[in-house]
Amino acid sequence: MPTSDGPSHFPVFVAPLHAGHQRPAGYVPGRVAPVRLPPPAKAPPPPPVKPHGPAPLQRATFSLSEESRSRERARDLQQRRNTFICVGASTGAFFITLLLVLSLRSGDVFDENCPDHNPSLSSWNPGHQPQRAAVVQRGQLFKLETSATLLSLTIQSGGQVVFADSADGSKNITLRTHHILIQDGAALHIGAPKCRYRSSATIALMGRSDSAALPETPGLGRKFIGVLGGGTLELHGTERVSWTLLTRSVPASGLPTGGYAFQRNFSRGINLRVIDQDTAAVLFSERYDTHDSRNDSRTLTRLLRSLPAGRIVALAVGDSAVKSLLDETKTAIAERLGSSFVYNLKYRQAWALVSEVQGGNATCSEDVREHENHDTRGRALASRTFSTVEGVAFSVTAYSEWKNGGIALAQILAIKSSASGINIKDGHSVSPSGFPISGFQVDAEDQVVLNLQDEVQPTWRPGDQVVLASTDFSMYQAEEFTLLPCLWCSSRQVRIQGKPQFLHVGEVVDGVDMRAEVALLSRNILIYGEMETSCYGKMCRFYGHDTFGGHIKIFGNFSSVHLSHVELRNMGQQSQTGRYPVHFHMCGDVDQRGGYREPTYVDGLSIHHSFSRCLTVHATNGLLVKNTVGYDTLGHCFFLEDGIEQRNTFYHNLGLLTRPGTLLPTDRNESLCTSIRDKVYEGYTPSPSTECKAVSTFWIAHPNNNLISNAAAGSQDAGIWFVFHSSSTGDSHGLVPETRAELTPLGVFYNNRAHSNFKAGLIIDKGVKTTNASAADPREYLCLDNSARFRPHQEADSRLPRVAAVIDALVSYKNNDVGAWIRGGDIIIQNSGFADNGVGLSFASDGSYPSDEGSSQEVAQSLFVGESRNRGTNAGQNKYWGLGGVDAKLRTLPRNRTFPIRGFQIYDGPVRLTRSTFRGFVSTPERFTSAVGFSLKNTWQLTPRNNLSQLSFHPSVSRRVASTSLLVLNMNLVLNRRSLPDRNVFKRRNPVQLTEKNCLGF
Repeated sequence: MPTSDGPSHFPVFVAPLHAGHQRPAGYVPGRVAPVRLPPPAKAPPPPPVKPHGPAPLQRATFSLSEESRSRERARDLQQRRNTFICVGASTGAFFITLLLVLSLRSGDVFDENCPDHNPSLSSWNPGHQPQRAAVVQRGQLFKLETSATLLSLTIQSGGQVVFADSADGSKNITLRTHHILIQDGAALHIGAPKCRYRSSATIALMGRSDSAALPETPGLGRKFIGVLGGGTLELHGTERVSWTLLTRSVPASGLPTGGYAFQRNFSRGINLRVIDQDTAAVLFSERYDTHDSRNDSRTLTRLLRSLPAGRIVALAVGDSAVKSLLDETKTAIAERLGSSFVYNLKYRQAWALVSEVQGGNATCSEDVREHENHDTRGRALASRTFSTVEGVAFSVTAYSEWKNGGIALAQILAIKSSASGINIKDGHSVSPSGFPISGFQVDAEDQVVLNLQDEVQPTWRPGDQVVLASTDFSMYQAEEFTLLPCLWCSSRQVRIQGKPQFLHVGEVVDGVDMRAEVALLSRNILIYGEMETSCYGKMCRFYGHDTFGGHIKIFGNFSSVHLSHVELRNMGQQSQTGRYPVHFHMCGDVDQRGGYREPTYVDGLSIHHSFSRCLTVHATNGLLVKNTVGYDTLGHCFFLEDGIEQRNTFYHNLGLLTRPGTLLPTDRNESLCTSIRDKVYEGYTPSPSTECKAVSTFWIAHPNNNLISNAAAGSQDAGIWFVFHSSSTGDSHGLVPETRAELTPLGVFYNNRAHSNFKAGLIIDKGVKTTNASAADPREYLCLDNSARFRPHQEADSRLPRVAAVIDALVSYKNNDVGAWIRGGDIIIQNSGFADNGVGLSFASDGSYPSDEGSSQEVAQSLFVGESRNRGTNAGQNKYWGLGGVDAKLRTLPRNRTFPIRGFQIYDGPVRLTRSTFRGFVSTPERFTSAVGFSLKNTWQLTPRNNLSQLSFHPSVSRRVASTSLLVLNMNLVLNRRSLPDRNVFKRRNPVQLTEKNCLGF
C-alpha cells in the first residue's frame, strides 16, 4: 500500500481490486465534467442559379469510362452522407436547445457544475420494489426523480446515479435499500462542491444483522454504502455553519439572570417582588405587615409611587393583610397596578396580583379566594407572561392560599428548622387546622434565545436540531433542542424550544474560555440506519437497544470521494469491527501524493447517535476532516486505527458525549472490561485501570497528524489521547517494517479545547499491546500498554537531534482527573489555560531519568485556575457537590470532596515552569489546595533540575507549593517577588530542600 514514508518521485497507485480501471487524462476528482453544446451544423451550399436566356449549345456526348462512373457514384454517396450528418447534428442541437429552454422555463437555470443538469442523464423512477436488486450498468446514466424502495442498488463500471434537484429546493427524495455498492468506474452524486444540493435527499439503510433477505457482501457485510476501487461518491448538501460557541451564558432556568422561586408559610401582610422587565431579574424583595403596621402600609405606598413605568410587580398575601392597609395604599395599588379587587379585600382572604406599573387593568392579572373554615378552597393564582429584551419569554407568578388540616402544629415547627425555606413568624399563633401559604415564581417559558459567536442565520432553520455541550464535569449535561421561528432574531441568535436543565457557560471565566459549543445536527442530505424498536442479538447483554446501524466504507484507489454537509444518524455497528459511520479503509495516500489533484476531504458532517465511532481513518494518509460534529457515540469517536496513519488533518471538529464501546479493550469501561474475555488467555481477568478505560473523542495513534481548532467536549475517559504503536497493528501489520511512532515529531497541535471528560482533557502517553494473548502475557491484543514513551527526534531517528513537540494554545477545563497528562521528553506547552480540573497539568519525563539527561519539558506563558466562577449544576451525573472556590459557595467538584486540587503537578522531570499565572486555589476545611504540587503516589525519583521561575500568584491563591510526599525534594525556585513575602523568594541556582512540613506551610 502507499505510505508517507520516504521520498517519492512518482505518485503511487494500487491496482483496483476488481478491474483495470484507469483515471482518464485530465481527470479531476469531485469535478463534474462540463456539458457543452456540439458546434452548430454547417448549412449545405445553396443550389446553382439557373441562367436566364437561351439554353447553351449541346456539346457532343461521349460514353463515360467505368472508372469515371465509379468516381461519380462515390461523390454522390459522400454528399448524401454529409447531408445525413448535417441533418442529424441539426436535430441534436434542436433537442438540446429544447431541453435547455424547458429547464429554463421550469426555473432551473442550466449549470454545467450541477450533476443533475447533465443532458445525458435519463429520468429514473424505479418505484417501490422491495424485492428488486437493481443494477445500473455501463452506459446507464440515471437521474433519480422520485422516492424509491429497492432490495439493493449496485452501480457498476461506467454507471451513474444522480439525485434530481430543484432550484427552489422543493424536491424530497428518499431511497430505501439494504445496501448501495459503487464498483469500479461507477458514481453516485447528490449535489457538487460548486452546485450544492438544495432539496431534501435521504438514504435509508434497512436490515437486521440476522436478516436472510440478502446475503452478506464480503468485506462490507450488510446495511452499507460501499465504494470500491475506482468508485466515486460525491455528496454535497447545503453549506451551513457546523458548530459555534455561545457568547452569553444560559442558566439552568433559561433566563439570563436565572430563575426565581420562593414559598413561605405565615408570611403575614403583603409580600412584594419587583422584577426587571428587560432581564427577568428580581430587583427587590420585601414583606409589608399591613395587618399590624400602618407604617408598613405607608412605606409600601411610597415604593409603589416611585417605581418607573413598565416595571413588573408581584403581590401575594400571607395570612391577612387588611387590618392596617391604608386607603392611600389601596389607591396606589389600583392606580399604579390596575387592581380591581384591592378595595374590597377581607380578613384572611387569599389575594395574588401580577402587573406592570402604569400598565392599567389590561396588564393586571389578579385573583381572590374567600376564607372559610381555615381554608380558601383553592389557590389565588396570578400569572403573566413577559419577554426580555433578548426575546426570552418568561412568566411571573404569584400565589396565595389557606390550607385546612394539611399540617399539624408540630410539623410546622419542624419545618421551621428545615432547609426548605419555609419559615414561621415568631410569636404568631398557629391554628392546627389551617395555615396560609404564599409564594412567587419567575420562570422561562418553553423557549429560550441563544446568542452565538458566528452568523448562523439563515442557514439554521426552524425545525432543525441543535445540541449544547456541557460546561461542567459531567458530559451528560449536553442537551438537544429544536429551533423555533424567530423573526426578530439577529444573524447570531436562534430561539430553541424548551429550557435547559443545566447551566451552559457563554463567557471567558477568570481568563479561561469556557464558552459552550453549540452544534447543528440537521442537514438536508440524510443517511441513516433504520433501527429495530427493541434490542436483539449478542449486544443485548451490554445495551438495551439495537446497535446494528448503517455504515459507509471506502476502499483504496477510489476515483473520487468528497462528503460535505451530510447528516449521518444511527450509523455504525457495535457488533462488527470495520463497520463505522464513515470508514476510509486501507486507502493509502488520498491527497496529491496519491495522485489526487483534488485532495480527499469530509467537511461539515453531522454524525450523531452513532453505534460505533464517528469517523475512522485506517491506513490512510493525507485526509482532511473539518467542521465535523460527532455527538452521542459508542467507542473512540475520531479514530486513527493501526498506528501508521500520517499527515491527516483534523480542523475545527467537535466531539461530545463519547460513551464506552465494546470493540477494543481501550473502548471499554470497567464493567465491559471485566465482562468481555473472549480474546484473553484462558481464565484471565483484565485490569480495567491498566488495560481499558481509555475511550477518547480523538484517538490519535501516530503523532504525525495535525489537530487544529478542535473541541473534545465530553468523553467517558479522555478528550484527546496520543497513543504510540510500537509496530503496525490490525490489517496494516507487516505493511511497514516499524512505525517509529514514539520517535516521530509531533504534527501541528494548535488551539484545541478539551473539557467535561471523566478522566483527562489531553493525554500523551502509553501504547497498545501488539501481540496476541498467550500464557506468557494473557492480556488481550490491543489492550492499553504502559511501554511507550514519546521521544521525538529528527526523521524519527534516535541518533539524530531531538525535536520539541509543541502544544500551543490548549484550553482544558472541568476534567475530573487532570487537564492534561503529558509523559515524554522534549515537550513544550505554551499559551494555554487550565481551570477547574482535579489537577491542571501533570508532567512526567520519558521514564529514563537519571540515565537520559537530554530530555526536558517546559510550560510557559500559561494560566492555571483552581476553582473558577463556573460553579456548575448539581445534576447530570455529577457525583460531588460541596463548598469551594474563592467565594466559598456550593459547586460541583472533581473526584471527591477531599481530593487535593493542584494546578501544576510534577512527577519526576526535569520540568521547567516559567512565566505563568495561578489564581483561585483556596483550601477548604475538607481538603488542601495548592498551585504547584507533586504526585500523591510517586515512588519515582525526582530530578534536582526541576525549575520554577517568574510565576505570578493571584491573591486568591492560599497555598503556593505543597507536597504530600515524605520525600525530600530538590528544586530551583524563582517566584514573582510581588506575589510573595521576601522570606518565600528563592534565588535562581540556589537549591532549597523542601520537606513535607515546610512545603505545607509555604
